[in-house]
Amino acid sequence: MIFDFLKKRLNSFRYAFAGIKELWVKEKNTRIHMFFTISAIAAGFLLKISPLEFALLILTIAAVWGMEAINSGVERVVDLVTLEKKPLAKAAKDLAAGAVLIIAMASVIIGLIIFLPKIFQLFVLNFS
Repeated sequence: MIFDFLKKRLNSFRYAFAGIKELWVKEKNTRIHMFFTISAIAAGFLLKISPLEFALLILTIAAVWGMEAINSGVERVVDLVTLEKKPLAKAAKDLAAGAVLIIAMASVIIGLIIFLPKIFQLFVLNFS
């Protein structure tokens, strides 16, 4: 009984990792997300942001990646249901893409809130 429970949990992780692999292999936007993920984390280390700022940064990055995965899932389900051009299918895809854009814009704002004061302080200290 306990082995069945553990086996099901293990399979859940396998499915989740398969989804992450699908996202990485099949979605072009993941390369863009990865570039900004690496850039933001590197900037965090270089600018010595606080642990709380790092936590917010990681949550923001996770939100963008998670929303991109949901968007990709919605696109696949819509394509499974119909390949015809239908207004509701388009609306579903557009709404999911819009959700990614909302999270991405919020992440840019959060990044600016975290990084701009540090960058400004760096320039003030170096050029004064």
